[in-house]
Amino acid sequence: MRDAGLQEAIRAVGGISALSRLLGIAQPSVSIWTRVPAERVIAVETLTSVPRSVLRPDLYPSEDAAEAALDPIDQARANLYVLLAKLILHVPDERVLIDIRRMSGDDSALGQALGALVAAADVTVADRIAREHFDLFIGVGRGELLPYASYYITGFLYERPLVRARQDMRRLGIERGEGMSEPEDHIGFLMESMAGLVTKRFAAEANEERRFFERHLQPWAERFFTDLSKAEAAIFYRTVGRLGQEFLAIEREAFALDGESHTDQDAQASDDKEGATA
Repeated sequence: MRDAGLQEAIRAVGGISALSRLLGIAQPSVSIWTRVPAERVIAVETLTSVPRSVLRPDLYPSEDAAEAALDPIDQARANLYVLLAKLILHVPDERVLIDIRRMSGDDSALGQALGALVAAADVTVADRIAREHFDLFIGVGRGELLPYASYYITGFLYERPLVRARQDMRRLGIERGEGMSEPEDHIGFLMESMAGLVTKRFAAEANEERRFFERHLQPWAERFFTDLSKAEAAIFYRTVGRLGQEFLAIEREAFALDGESHTDQDAQASDDKEGATA
């Protein structure tokens, strides 16, 4: 029996034969589906306009459901990833600045960095921030900083780090949004992708967060935020750099501990197996 998501996709295009034709798959193969296969979800969504959360809610839970089930610490992590991504990718509008002004820090290093950002948002006018953003990331010819993994890792743009990012994003079903012109190894795009992994918006294995971070952010992102915190053109954005530094340092340390935990568990499992064999 076909599940509701598959039935909705079939109805959307006018029948199984139409869906098979659009997918380029023999009709008998599609006829035996009981649900949309995981590797076909993105294609079916594109062809039928049926959201992936309807096609396979087990793999792509709705944002409301995912957020409701999310641990508060993970939600806070995701919020920071999104905030930092927004501030690098786009000039923050007044709504974003108002949201920042409503935040508060604490006595921790991360909390103090957040407090500094809030204080900067209180005293910096939007036009000044827009000018900083232009000078830092766009510029005449180029900005003061190049926020790309390829540049920080190899010294050149459009190199192997971009290829790796595209490969992993394709595997995870992560797509660039409309109007997104930056390559996939842009710091903002990578941070947004991490937010999606944290909130389980993308179907992934349990260790994918750590893997993605270690492959695409750990080799260079802290250096980028350090450079931002010292950039000549930056005033408001120096506080963004400091916040990014502190946050990613915490993430790096947490993932390192998580990796050690998995290593210990694997070693214990191996020992148990050897003991059972003996």
